[in-house]
Amino acid sequence: MQKFLTAVVLIPLGLIFIVFAVANRHLVTVSFDPLDVSDPIGTVQMPLFVLIIGVAILGVIAGGIATWFRQRHWRRAARRHQAEAIEARAELANLRASIVSPAQSEPKRLLLEQGSATGRRDKAGAAL
Repeated sequence: MQKFLTAVVLIPLGLIFIVFAVANRHLVTVSFDPLDVSDPIGTVQMPLFVLIIGVAILGVIAGGIATWFRQRHWRRAARRHQAEAIEARAELANLRASIVSPAQSEPKRLLLEQGSATGRRDKAGAAL
């Protein structure tokens, strides 16, 4: 199912990029020197579609990095909560283990036999 959805998204997107590249294949001059318009130092000639797609890719990368930095407090809180949960699970396991095997320092309780001489018990279940 995932391959089908990927194909449904990627095939039309690829076709759009191909049509865009064919329609915008003429060369443009990109200058990185805003002070000297007549003889700029850093100029590059490239097809228009390369420029537009490249700027879009750089924008997506910059937005992803900005979002990653903005969400750092959520990641920190998630790590803290995960550590607390692990600690709580370990404490629970220790408590369960201490209930299953009581400590040696606890006094052992004697069990009364069911067939005692009188066999009478009060409301709380204690032998009379």
